[in-house]
Amino acid sequence: MSRRWILSALLLSTIAAAGPRARDLGIPFDGQPGPLNAITDVAGVTVGQTTLISGTDPKHMVRTGVTAVLPRGIQTNALPSFAGWFTLNGNGEMTGTTWLEESGMLEGPILLTNTHSVGVVRDAAIGWRIQHGASDNSGYWWSLPVVAETWDGYLNDINGFHVRPEHVDAALESAHGGPVAEGNVGGGTGMICHEFKCGTGTASRAIAVGAKHYTVGVLVQANYGLRDTLRIAGVPVGQHLREHRVYSEDARDETGSIIIVVATDAPLLPHQLKRLARRAALGLARNGSYSGNGSGDIFVAFSTANAEGVTGVTENVARFIGNDDLDPIFLGAVEATEEAIINAMVAAEDLKGQNGHFANAIPHAALQDLLKQYGRLVQRH
Repeated sequence: MSRRWILSALLLSTIAAAGPRARDLGIPFDGQPGPLNAITDVAGVTVGQTTLISGTDPKHMVRTGVTAVLPRGIQTNALPSFAGWFTLNGNGEMTGTTWLEESGMLEGPILLTNTHSVGVVRDAAIGWRIQHGASDNSGYWWSLPVVAETWDGYLNDINGFHVRPEHVDAALESAHGGPVAEGNVGGGTGMICHEFKCGTGTASRAIAVGAKHYTVGVLVQANYGLRDTLRIAGVPVGQHLREHRVYSEDARDETGSIIIVVATDAPLLPHQLKRLARRAALGLARNGSYSGNGSGDIFVAFSTANAEGVTGVTENVARFIGNDDLDPIFLGAVEATEEAIINAMVAAEDLKGQNGHFANAIPHAALQDLLKQYGRLVQRH
């Protein structure tokens, strides 16, 4: 891995993180966000992204990338996390889930990319783990990475296979805490949501369970939905903002996909994390998705707690929150998912891509005017 790639990935993340977010426009959301309103509010979680935008030939425009989520930062390779996953509609891919379901463990990072780059990203993730992690008890570097995808072929030369191992390494090596880049970055670079330019988004919620305080963070790669059903803060935005649609006016079939990663520091067991992953579907629905036949809506949730319970000793002890006290955590996941998707949409910028295709970002001023008409705009002072 060259230092140039690593610095480039960090620079892109820094630039993109400086753009506006949904709350900056006065869009109201329920719940209390963490300090950064990002998945990195969950202590130890780091995010790295490689963004690939290049090309002048209309048939070979590169608009893609890789996003890496490391549940335990630098310790991710050595220390797994309890996890669960859920598929709301399965027209998509998330590798490694058979073993995740069987073991209840997430071993290594989560990587997001485009549909036709899953293979190279998966293989590169194994290579990265071999370089940075110790072998298992058998002496091998056994690995079944979790890699998920959404389709960016409308804007990106997806069959050009432009994502390469060094791009995966760059995303992993540049992973850091702090603000997370949103919009046209990482795996979300070429993605479209409700026929507006979309991509990567994140949000978090601070949660109280009795006297204890926890955080739920969400990161999305959003690439789903038709314009008609879009709702923002309860307002039927898609029925008003009709210009610059990607599809024809008579399009009725929802296509595209969304990957949702839910992180928490609350001590939860794998079956509870599967329940938490399911709740992301409710945040997705708040924005107007009905998870159509052509959509791949796949979610994974992990907990950074119980590090002492996943060390591989013969007998382990793990803490967990009782089922009767999970409701605040469920609600936090719903709220953070809703906001993360809108953050991705607000942060995105107009992008021209493959074969002259164009995806317009949602117009901020028009959105604010519409929210004001419905009495939903929060005035900023």
